[in-house]
Amino acid sequence: MVSIKSASEIVKMRKAGKIVAEIHQELAKLIKVGTTGKMLDLKAREIIKKHKATPSFLNYHGFPAVICVSVNEQLIHGIPNDRPFKLNDLVKVDAGAAFEGYHSDAAFSMCVGKPTAEQEKIINVTKEALEKAIEIIKPGIRIGDIGATIQAYVESQGFYLPTSYTGHGIGKSLHEDPAIPNVGVANTGMRLHAGMTICIEPMVQTTTDKVRVLKDQWTVVATDNKPTAHFEHTLLVTNDGCEILTK
Repeated sequence: MVSIKSASEIVKMRKAGKIVAEIHQELAKLIKVGTTGKMLDLKAREIIKKHKATPSFLNYHGFPAVICVSVNEQLIHGIPNDRPFKLNDLVKVDAGAAFEGYHSDAAFSMCVGKPTAEQEKIINVTKEALEKAIEIIKPGIRIGDIGATIQAYVESQGFYLPTSYTGHGIGKSLHEDPAIPNVGVANTGMRLHAGMTICIEPMVQTTTDKVRVLKDQWTVVATDNKPTAHFEHTLLVTNDGCEILTK
């Protein structure tokens, strides 16, 4: 069931969103040669604890960390480990935090050092796909419009969108209705209403939309073993547009 958030619920989600934004800001500074995913995870734990919040991901369906750290062909749900980042690693960080029981969730992608032309393009296209989707968000638009906007742009740039994973509603639970696919047909699906809170998260691959899950039963990788990118924001649908809670 889709929930419309009250003013007091929105206040809590804004706070959670600010915490996630701070995690992104601080972790981006640490992503360099020699840093490990576990070091990023420890920093995220510190920030969440400082704000008297709780991690959204830790123990969620058994996930063993506070953030997801996915590198290179790894797309999403990577478990932070002790492998030091190398020059030109393409790192994706997905972080979530809950404040007084209300969640926010966001992801970003960046390179260790200067990206290659291929890496720069996939990062920029994924980020721009999210921005284009955010621009259309307002009451009355349909879920299909979001997917169609992302799909048209990403495919026009020669990239691929895996369809096994989607954006989602968010609030008292990390994942709520509705599912928000990154592909779609315009003017189809449920309409958005003011007070809805949703996560839009384009996930983009280089030459295929096919994925597989590693033996750790979490890490999702592109089957072409080529670069991937992922960006996400938590949004509040307002009366005349939307507010990015994780900016």
